[in-house]
Amino acid sequence: MSDEAAPTNPPLATPLAALAQAAAYATDAAERSVLFLDVMRRRAEQYREHRAQTVPHVLDYAAELVCDGRTLARPVNYGLVRIVPPDGVTVDPARRPFVVVDPRAGHGPGIGGFKADSEIGVALKAGHPCYFIGFLPDPMPGQTIEDIARAEAVFLETVIARHPQAREKPCVIGNCQAGWAVAILASLRPELFGPIILAGSPLSYWAGVTGKNPMRYSGGLLGGSWLTALTGDLGAGIFDGAFLVQNFENQNPANTLWSKQYNLYSKVDSEAERYLGFERWWGGHVTLNAEEMQFIVDELFVGNKLGAGEIRTADGTAVDLRNIRSPIVVFCSKGDNITPPQQALDWILDLYDSVDDIRAWGQTIVYTVHESVGHLGIFVSSSVARKEHGEFASNIDMIDVLPPGLYEATFEPRTAAAGEADLATGDWVMHCEARSLDDIRALGGNDAADERRFATAARVSEINLALYRAFAQPFVKAMMTPPVAAAMRKLHPLRLSYEAFGDANPFLAWLRPTAERVRRDRHPVAPDNPFLALQQQLSDHIVEGLDGWRETCERLFEQTFRAVYGNPALQAAVGVDPHAAASRRPAKSLSHQALVERRIAELRAEMTTGGVREALMRALIYVALARGTASELAFAAIRRRYEQAGATEPLPIDAFKAMVRTQFFLVIIDEAAALAAIPAMLPADVEARRQAFAVLREVVEAAGPLTAAPAERLAEMAGLFGLGSEPVRLVAGGTRPARKAS
Repeated sequence: MSDEAAPTNPPLATPLAALAQAAAYATDAAERSVLFLDVMRRRAEQYREHRAQTVPHVLDYAAELVCDGRTLARPVNYGLVRIVPPDGVTVDPARRPFVVVDPRAGHGPGIGGFKADSEIGVALKAGHPCYFIGFLPDPMPGQTIEDIARAEAVFLETVIARHPQAREKPCVIGNCQAGWAVAILASLRPELFGPIILAGSPLSYWAGVTGKNPMRYSGGLLGGSWLTALTGDLGAGIFDGAFLVQNFENQNPANTLWSKQYNLYSKVDSEAERYLGFERWWGGHVTLNAEEMQFIVDELFVGNKLGAGEIRTADGTAVDLRNIRSPIVVFCSKGDNITPPQQALDWILDLYDSVDDIRAWGQTIVYTVHESVGHLGIFVSSSVARKEHGEFASNIDMIDVLPPGLYEATFEPRTAAAGEADLATGDWVMHCEARSLDDIRALGGNDAADERRFATAARVSEINLALYRAFAQPFVKAMMTPPVAAAMRKLHPLRLSYEAFGDANPFLAWLRPTAERVRRDRHPVAPDNPFLALQQQLSDHIVEGLDGWRETCERLFEQTFRAVYGNPALQAAVGVDPHAAASRRPAKSLSHQALVERRIAELRAEMTTGGVREALMRALIYVALARGTASELAFAAIRRRYEQAGATEPLPIDAFKAMVRTQFFLVIIDEAAALAAIPAMLPADVEARRQAFAVLREVVEAAGPLTAAPAERLAEMAGLFGLGSEPVRLVAGGTRPARKAS
């Protein structure tokens, strides 16, 4: 159905009035048709201009080239640029840089800085220097995914070198396909990264919910990746990104075939510029080397090898996401049919047995699940940029110092209560709520039978690809030449849909002058015209029909996949045990377990080490564990205390992070011993202890009144500080008010 309610259809008073209304509607409809075609003409003109640019992009910001990937030892078509802050925006070169990596998934670069309310926009607004990693339309000869990873490592080294004043490593945002690329690089070069934000990024490619996520069946239904190899061979070693865009469009035929165009047609007087702005990016088709695309399909989308630790670099190094040392922020949405929450989050279930396992690897994972925004909305929605991305940018230092574990980021509107007005910086307050793996499982996912089906599809893909390479590929390569492949790319239906409405079309020579006359003498129909209501009703029926067709096809695809790849005979034939529990977990590491045990022994030796700063942090962690929440308000209260200290030099964030982690692990390892050591770590002077406890209480209560459990722990801390019973703000009834969070 359309997002807008259909206008009420008023009764026709007389036949003459009906005739007048019909004539007014017909005039308006004809004029809208001309203006619609003129927008299509402008779109074609924009498409040709964009394609003719050497470095086409849709960034809304000026940029300066910092590093050209084509000049590297292994040249790639990627580049690093510095975003020039617009007038009125000041950035602090000593603050953590932000680096936005755009996805190369068929479209050109720039969607992360598409407009002011964007990932780049909110990072600049928060005062961070900002960089952007984009790409040219065509790959360098022979470039591979591994070459791109090496280049991005050079880019990050360059950013770090340009900001020697910044004590923190860059925050890197990977959008969609760029997310898994960032995760791979971070596992190989963890020292280059501060927090990582993965926005709409798939890392667990088989995951989903039966009846809801049909796109994941595509590889199996097509017989695997042999078709990818064929497409690359037909392109003479080049894979046309227009096919990827076409796959996106096929997921929503109602929007592709009707709604997008109808929305423009019905609002052509006001919608044209927004439509053209988006189409400038949507029509910016790029290409990949066939080898790059084959890696993506074989290793990721069909093979699902990333979470299992089965991907290896050219020198044999295993890609293990557990090696990432920076906090990982995962932003996904239930309304995203391209990367549903399961594909964004289930790698956590593949890698870790429990939250304690996450902590043992020293990992901090923060996720948030939007209720409704679609895949593209994660990157282009202004409301999402102002809320989720804005809060991530404003609170990136808090995320960086969170103790290891699994958290869900929730957001509530800022109010004047509990000192929020001066502690929070934006319109929202972010809280990181402690979660367990069961919270991820509760979102839904595959059972063992589903995993066997996908494992079977992966094996069939390997067999079909081998057969294609042995018997068909030599003939296809012999027939195709680069000129023929280039001509075929120009004839792709998506490209033709842009070119067909250009000025080169002799049948549309009348369009430009006619559209100018229509705009000068426009006759829009009255909003209450009954024929306008009939138009909307017809559109709604078309959308319903296309949605019904899509749902029917999706059910058929799912049933076919489950029947074919769930067949025990086929599973046995390709080497998948029909009765075994499929496991995608990476191998356990005895050396890692030994390191953990050694580190625990070292921590126990530090149980009584430290002064008032360490004692306060230990006490804060003990109380916060009962609350189960880390709030930006509490972090802001800590910051304000540092600023008010004046002569006291605050710890650099890396040292502060190390202290938080040490004290957190001490409390986790041996809570009783950690608490018993606090009195000896405090100064002997009673007034100094009272002042220290006042700081503790201020930080603990900054996020609002306490429930019974944390209040009891705070009172316990008062005893350890030698102050007896201290009053605390307790929520009436012993429970915290329910949050309106998303």
